[in-house]
Amino acid sequence: MPADEDSPLPDAKKSRALLPLEDFTGSLSQKVHGSLKQAILSLSYRPGELMQKPEICAELGVSRSPVSEAMARLAAEGLVEIVPQAGTYVTRFSMAEIREGAFLREALELAAVELVATTISNDQLLQLKRNLRVQEALMQDGDTAGFHQMDAEMHELILSFTGYRRLTSLAETAWIHVNRARHLNLPVPGRMQSTLAEHTAIISAIEARDPQAARAATKHHLAQLILSLEPLLIERPDLFTGG
Repeated sequence: MPADEDSPLPDAKKSRALLPLEDFTGSLSQKVHGSLKQAILSLSYRPGELMQKPEICAELGVSRSPVSEAMARLAAEGLVEIVPQAGTYVTRFSMAEIREGAFLREALELAAVELVATTISNDQLLQLKRNLRVQEALMQDGDTAGFHQMDAEMHELILSFTGYRRLTSLAETAWIHVNRARHLNLPVPGRMQSTLAEHTAIISAIEARDPQAARAATKHHLAQLILSLEPLLIERPDLFTGG
């Protein structure tokens, strides 16, 4: 079904601009997939919105074939629903999937931060602290999109510092539905400030080489997202399906 026109999300049809294919790597269909996925995750495409293939083809300058291939991949990832004879719609949020994704991500990230707190090098710590300073500057500028990007990078750095190559991709897969829902959360007044404080606590615990404190700070941080999203199930049922 089409998205609710009374949604507080920006009018995607007026403001959406797909990222150019040059920003992505791989085959043509992989590049199209990357551009469309970014637009879905950033809520440029709203939950429930119909994705118009002719519009996408015109904007990206491609034929229907790579767009169809990209949409099939998005459907496999659970980001769109292809309805025969009706079209392709962006999936609405599912709180059940969000809770499951958060559970899986927490298991991975708590294990990672405990390990990193005992093995982190001075250079790795410097990378985290630089990231934190950029987050603070973006928060002060009110740059929600930039802050969100650096937030994600901080978590990716911690996962990568474990030395386990597959961990980041596993966490990203588990987090995909939570990641999309996060964009509903960061624009809330005060949330960037709270998030920065939570990130500071995590990095401070890592710097102190205290794995238990790092675990506790990370667990608290991850829990805040779910707590802040739960009320939306009642306040904005048009954005969700199921429970």
